[in-house]
Amino acid sequence: MRNPSRPPLSPEAAAILNATGLSRRTLMRGFLAGGAFMAAGGALAACGTAPAKKPDASSSPSCVGTDVSATEKKLNWSNWPLYIDVDANDEKKRPSIDGFTAKTGIAVTYTEDVNDNNEFFGKVRNQLQACQSIDRDVMVLTDWMASRVVGLGWTQQFDPAKTPNFTKNVLASLRNRPWDKDMNHAAPWQSGLTGLAYNAKVTKEIRTLDELLTRPDLKGKVAVLTEMRDTVGLVLLSMGKDPANVTDADFDAAIEKLKKAVDSGQIRKFTGNDYKEDLAKGDLAACVAWSGDVIQLAAEDESIKFVTPDEGLMLWSDNILIPATATHKANVEQLIDYYYDPKVAAQVAASVNYICPVQGAQEAMQQVDPDLAGNPLIFPDADTLKKVHSFKALTEAEDKKYAEKFESVSGA
Repeated sequence: MRNPSRPPLSPEAAAILNATGLSRRTLMRGFLAGGAFMAAGGALAACGTAPAKKPDASSSPSCVGTDVSATEKKLNWSNWPLYIDVDANDEKKRPSIDGFTAKTGIAVTYTEDVNDNNEFFGKVRNQLQACQSIDRDVMVLTDWMASRVVGLGWTQQFDPAKTPNFTKNVLASLRNRPWDKDMNHAAPWQSGLTGLAYNAKVTKEIRTLDELLTRPDLKGKVAVLTEMRDTVGLVLLSMGKDPANVTDADFDAAIEKLKKAVDSGQIRKFTGNDYKEDLAKGDLAACVAWSGDVIQLAAEDESIKFVTPDEGLMLWSDNILIPATATHKANVEQLIDYYYDPKVAAQVAASVNYICPVQGAQEAMQQVDPDLAGNPLIFPDADTLKKVHSFKALTEAEDKKYAEKFESVSGA
């Protein structure tokens, strides 16, 4: 859900690298609060989604964009901010995209305009429902929203025969997900973790969600995410509840706990990806946050810390989707296949620091940055995966009910 492009190192961080000979990634790994990666119960898999329902009328075969890839070597890609590799000397350059264009001749217009799943869905739903162009050939959405869009019939299938790298190299834990059993609607882009973050310049260490929601020195300086499954998932863990088996009573209790923190003024706001700037400036002291965002902020300022709550972390995946009205499907198929080349996947993973969905990328990382090949934030081992949690796959009725309750507190 969330973040990536590598910011330039601060002068202080650069000085440390020059003086010690540490790799950039070793330095960044040291910024993780507590110095170790910890979490709690689950597995790397699709989370928070139920099998797609029968598509509505807008998914009729006629509602498919005419593919003009043969004559137009281009595509438009909407992604989350900071979610791709960036040249260390020029933040406007994205080496993997440049490599794709050099290999295929396809020009990519890359836009970082996905800040929140619901927010983005609100921008495109009317056009997709009316079978109108949204001027995008690729959009990247989190599992639960991807499942909804696929279920509505608002995506195009890609041809597995034209994406052999994807078919061969996608991690086993991300195959045949309930809402995309044939693996032809969604290609995982990255997976990641939701935990806590704080700015050590303005507050002391934080270890639990209860601290975030109750500690007096944090009052009015706290943010939580507008992503319901991330925020409520952590609240449930703080209550000793399993998000994968949440009941209505559990959910209501979690909402009440959040509401109390909102009413008391403890929580300043609910945010999408845009919490990063406030945390970096110190306007927020602590927040619920996505792992890759915080690690990259820490490369700029070592005062920014990522924390695994004592009670555990939430796990999610984001997915490449082709909108139904896209007009460059064949070009996107080449893009998917390109990014499932382990060498390219390792190049991106070395920059964004999220869980890489590509089998073989760990071995390829030895050539990019050997220090990262054993990093559990990117290539989790079995012991690590036992410590993370996923949110229950919700039915459409449950999703609507829970979303309304969450929105009554978040104001989203």
